[in-house]
Amino acid sequence: MRAAIVEAVGKVSVTTVPDPTPGPRDVVVSVAACGLCGTDLHILQGEFAPTLPIIPGHEFAGEIVGIGADVTELAIGDKVAVDPSLYCHECRYCRTGRGNLCDRWNAIGVSKPGGAAEFAVAPVANCVKLPDHIDVKDAALIEPLSCAVRGYDVLRSTLGAEVLIYGSGTMGLMMLELAKRTGAASVDMLDINPERLATAGKLGCSRSGSSADEFDRPTGWDVVIDATGNAGAIQDGLGRVAKGGTFLQFGVADYATTAVIEPYRIYNQEITITGSMAVLHSYERAAALFASGVLDPAVFISDRLPLEQYPQAIDKFKAGQGRKIVVQP
Repeated sequence: MRAAIVEAVGKVSVTTVPDPTPGPRDVVVSVAACGLCGTDLHILQGEFAPTLPIIPGHEFAGEIVGIGADVTELAIGDKVAVDPSLYCHECRYCRTGRGNLCDRWNAIGVSKPGGAAEFAVAPVANCVKLPDHIDVKDAALIEPLSCAVRGYDVLRSTLGAEVLIYGSGTMGLMMLELAKRTGAASVDMLDINPERLATAGKLGCSRSGSSADEFDRPTGWDVVIDATGNAGAIQDGLGRVAKGGTFLQFGVADYATTAVIEPYRIYNQEITITGSMAVLHSYERAAALFASGVLDPAVFISDRLPLEQYPQAIDKFKAGQGRKIVVQP
């Protein structure tokens, strides 16, 4: 089969590799589409993936073309989206229901061969069967949506919150869509990319701009979400949280990124600073939301490129062009 390979730090190519073989409780998925994500850039930088080379791609969906000997829940021909998370189920965090913090955390497309290929193997337990009306080429959006759902689980948002989101890329826009549906009174969006801000406006944000200084809100926002991972945005966002408010670190920053906090202000104003890591008990809910039409794939997916152009897709994503970029074998 053909697959993208991150061979070494900064080096990615598309080549022929052996077809995957399923274990007893695995399925083989013919990949219809695989999305690119900030995590893929981190892997290319030598972060996250424990070893290289690796076939990347943790956002993917497709059709089952092979099943292991002990698989009874799904059948060849079923359309599925794949939760890439792989937990040990034995460590303290798994045993307390916090699998996303697993001491031996793994993921398809990060530490195991992923979906940037013609075929991918996944445990049957990680596959969610999709209804007939879903175009499986759009269903790569379910994995990032499940991360956004997890983010809102962490926030435990109250009705009528005033929300500020840094970054109107795919994840920021997904947080916008969920904020609208969880009772936010307003959702303001920030980005330095005018095209992305225009999309946020199209999706119904309250206000948009390149700086929070453009908005008349001296008291700050109840909920501030960073969906960029950018040090400058994070630092600015920490200072925009209202009394009693919450700052959510949702964007994936580089390992070396730092920010300064003000302990007295956090104490005195009862500010919460929290994070949201990947997927936790949110994948099935995200699939159900996606099936209900919570996202418009025509808006969210800006580019569909053939698998052979994976290196070009990475370059396009790295340059901040478009929204969700997917490759299609």
